[in-house]
Amino acid sequence: MNSKTIVSFAVTGMLISFVALKSKPTNIDNFKMEGTAVELKAEPSTWALDAKHSNVVFNVNYMAIAEVSGKFTSFKADMTNEKADFSDAKINFTIDATSVDTDDPGRDKHLNSDDFFNTATYPEIKFTSTSFKPLGDNKYELTGDMTMRDVTRAVTFDVKYGGSVTDAKANVRAGFKARAVIDRLGYGIKWTNKTPDGGLVVGKDVEIVLNIQMRKAAPAAK
Repeated sequence: MNSKTIVSFAVTGMLISFVALKSKPTNIDNFKMEGTAVELKAEPSTWALDAKHSNVVFNVNYMAIAEVSGKFTSFKADMTNEKADFSDAKINFTIDATSVDTDDPGRDKHLNSDDFFNTATYPEIKFTSTSFKPLGDNKYELTGDMTMRDVTRAVTFDVKYGGSVTDAKANVRAGFKARAVIDRLGYGIKWTNKTPDGGLVVGKDVEIVLNIQMRKAAPAAK
């Protein structure tokens, strides 16, 4: 085997590794309800987040060849609607940025610093919806304003509604899976260190994936 062949094999191996490690968007279409559906009524409804059965995860490209994931362990949300299809839903979501967790205390400390979230000054990340558009097949387009580091930008989430069920305590629950990609640099995040070949060590695009379970408040007693 001559030197050109060896180099060819090495380059091919590197390309295969890159393709295998390159980030792929989270497929929210795989999310579906397994229980018996509850048919929702058109009525004023208030929903609260069941944080114990929800999570907020983010994924970002690292060194242009792999992906690093993290999560926030503290967050809250509420939703109101009157229409049974949620088309008039109003959604508020707040994340405690200090709760960032990437399974590395040193990295988490760096993320809390002014290079990233600057949680000493801006401890919360907030989202307020402006529309929740039904697209059919239990899919929605959720648009709203996300505020991070005192910068507010419009963000659109792809959402899959998993359905609604009644739990053992007669509470009505609704499940959603949502995905969006934001440009972290658009929120004033400063850390832009580069690799030797000029690429960003941490990619500018961050995928946010929400697995959300909401619990409907019982009707007020008459």
